[in-house]
Amino acid sequence: QVHPVESGGASVQTGGSLTLSCTAPELRDYQYRWAWFRQVNNEARERVGCPDREVSYADAVKGRFSISHDNGKNTLFLRMTNLKPEDSGMYYCVATKKPYCYISWRDYEFRGQGTEVVVSS
Repeated sequence: QVHPVESGGASVQTGGSLTLSCTAPELRDYQYRWAWFRQVNNEARERVGCPDREVSYADAVKGRFSISHDNGKNTLFLRMTNLKPEDSGMYYCVATKKPYCYISWRDYEFRGQGTEVVVSS
């Protein structure tokens, strides 16, 4: 089973910035729909954003997070700015062969192990 691999998680202070990366050499980006999810405070995993014609972002991160894709390196990025303690948690990169952006974690067949973000006040 192929899994995307996330990196870039770290501990930062409130107001800081981080950029997470996701690579999956075995998954060609033009065949898959990609997304970032997160799990904070042991709640259900929520979709942070999914690139489509435009990127659909969760309300909690709009204006602070942005997703980009380096096609040449087959890498997906999550740029996070103005981080808050409530952003602390595990961040996951996922992909699906299906053609749409899905809200549910279960709709993505390929899921990374996650990278941890800790934001201290």
